[in-house]
Amino acid sequence: MDVNNAFLHGDLEEEVYMKLPPGFRHSHLGKVCRLRKSLYGLKQAPRCWFKKLSDALLRFGFEQSYDDYSLFSYSCKNIELRMLVYVDDLIICGNDGYMLQKFKDYLSKCFSMKDLGKLKYFLGIEVSRGPDGIFLSQRKYVLDIVAETGNLGSRPAETPLEQHQQLSTVVSPLLDDPKKYRRLMGRLIYLLNTRPELSYSVHLLSQFMKEPTEAHWQAALRVVRYLKGSPGQGIFLSSDPDLSLTVYCDADYNSCPLTRRSLSAFVVLLGGSHVAWKTKKQGTMSFSSAEAEYRAMAYTLRKIKWFRRVLQGLGIDQSKPTRLFCDNKAAIHIASNPVFHERTKHIESDCHDVRDAVQEGVIVTDHVRTGEQFADILTKALGRAPFQYLLSKLGVQNLHAPT
Repeated sequence: MDVNNAFLHGDLEEEVYMKLPPGFRHSHLGKVCRLRKSLYGLKQAPRCWFKKLSDALLRFGFEQSYDDYSLFSYSCKNIELRMLVYVDDLIICGNDGYMLQKFKDYLSKCFSMKDLGKLKYFLGIEVSRGPDGIFLSQRKYVLDIVAETGNLGSRPAETPLEQHQQLSTVVSPLLDDPKKYRRLMGRLIYLLNTRPELSYSVHLLSQFMKEPTEAHWQAALRVVRYLKGSPGQGIFLSSDPDLSLTVYCDADYNSCPLTRRSLSAFVVLLGGSHVAWKTKKQGTMSFSSAEAEYRAMAYTLRKIKWFRRVLQGLGIDQSKPTRLFCDNKAAIHIASNPVFHERTKHIESDCHDVRDAVQEGVIVTDHVRTGEQFADILTKALGRAPFQYLLSKLGVQNLHAPT
C-alpha cells in the first residue's frame, strides 16, 4: 500500500514558523505563519509522519519490534499479520484474508491510502512468486544503469573485477567529472540488495569516490559490463519450511595495501535461502590471518544475535545454536579455547564474545574448505571458474536466461 501525501499527516510538536507563500496580499507583509501540521521540506516531517503511523498501528493492536523499528506485528489467537514500513510505502502480509482486508480498511480511514494489490514491484525490486518460493531481482534498474553509462552495445564481462588488479596503488590521471563516478557508485550500492556477488567490487570501488581516477572509472564500467551479461539475475527465496540460521564468515588478511587492514565478510542463510550478506573493512590492523578471521567471526556474531532476536520476535524458535562456518582452523580453536595465550592477549576483549557465545550455545563453529566458503566471493576478486561456482552456491539465479 502507498500513502498519499504522507508527510502532510504529521502533527508538529515544536514551534515552527514559515514565510508567507506567494499570492498573499501586501497587507500581510512582515507576518509569518505558524505551522500546526508538517509540510514537505521540514526536517521534522519524516519523524512526525512515522509517529502518526505508529500510533495508528498501536491502536489497532500491532506491536513494534525493538530490533527493527520499521517492523510491526499483530498476533491474536491464530491470526498473524506483519507490516514493514519504508517512509510512505507499506508491505503487509498475513494468514487471514478477512483480517487483512479489515486492517487495510482501517488504514484507509486513518490516512489517504492507495491499495496496489499483490507485491510485484517495490523500490526498484521486482518480485516474482511461484510454488517453490519468491524471486527478487532488479532487472529494470540494471538496464537503466547500463543504458545511462552507454554500455548497451558493449561486450559483457564474465566477472565484476579483473583478478589481481591493485586499484588502491594504481597510477592514473584524475577523472575529469567525478560526479558521474559517484552517481554510478550510488546506484551500484543500491543494487547490492539482490546481487551479493557485487559486494566486494562495490566495496572496493566506493573507497575512491573522493578523487576517482580513469582507472577506477574503467573498473566501474567493467562492473556495468558484467551486469549487461546478466541483468535479470537475482536472489531466490525458497518456500522450504526450514527456518534455521546458517552463517558463513570469511576474512582477507591485509587486503588493503595502504592501511594494511583486513576485510571481513559474511553470508546468512535462512533455511536454504540467502537473506543477508556484507563486506566490510576491519577497524584495526590484524597481526595474523587467524586474528583477522577471529575478528570476522566476532563481527558476524553481532549480526547473528540480531537475526535471532528478529526471528524470535516473529515467533520462530531459535533454541538451537546457529552454525557458523569458517575456513580457518586456528580461529575456530581460539573461539573454542577459553585460555588466553600469546596469540590472543593483544586482541580486544569484545572479540572474545565469540568464546562466550560458543559456551552459551548461541553458536557452534564448524570448519569449511576454502573452495566451499560462500563468503569467499565477498572478500576478493576471483577468476571465472571459482566465481561462477560460488555464484551458483549463493542462491543467485537468472529467470530471464534462455533455457
